[in-house]
Amino acid sequence: MPTWKEVTAANPAHSHNFARKWKMLEAQGQDIHGESRLIDAMAERGSRVLDAGCGTGRLGGRLAALGHDVVGVDVDPILIEHAVHDFPEGDWRVGDLSEDAIDEHDFDIAVAAGNVVGFFAPDGREAAYRNIYNALKPGGRFVVALGAGRGWEFDDMIALAEAVGFVTDYTFSSWDLKPFGPNSTFLVVVFRRPNASSLLA
Repeated sequence: MPTWKEVTAANPAHSHNFARKWKMLEAQGQDIHGESRLIDAMAERGSRVLDAGCGTGRLGGRLAALGHDVVGVDVDPILIEHAVHDFPEGDWRVGDLSEDAIDEHDFDIAVAAGNVVGFFAPDGREAAYRNIYNALKPGGRFVVALGAGRGWEFDDMIALAEAVGFVTDYTFSSWDLKPFGPNSTFLVVVFRRPNASSLLA
């Protein structure tokens, strides 16, 4: 599967079209906030949230409006421009999760929705996971989604996260927590950065 940089290099209009698609879906009355509902339910009010691969800020902007302290990082400067314009209460940054370390290390929860991890270059996946891991507090959680056929098998995606240090707490087949089974074509995983005490146990 091509990376996001490769997609946008091949089609310079892709980013604007992507942003327009979500605005059209919302204008049509479709529910585009399933991910943010789950993250909001998992986090105490005022939590520090890292929106990893934030795109236009659709998810993180909703969480900021609900009272969370949101930092969004995305490799695409055009999508970041949309986020800054539409959700000024968030902190939106251009950055490559596979290359750029995140300065803060105090996030309560991180989320990578919308098949973000499927756009990582294979040789950048471990670095991206490690950067997110290091940005979380001990005990912090990382919620990741991935669809089948995205060039990364579910088991391999989980195994790499665990190799970086994450613990897998839960797997679901949807953002509304339907059970994950052998025939599921979509995966939502809740990873956790262990507490220091649990590492010593």
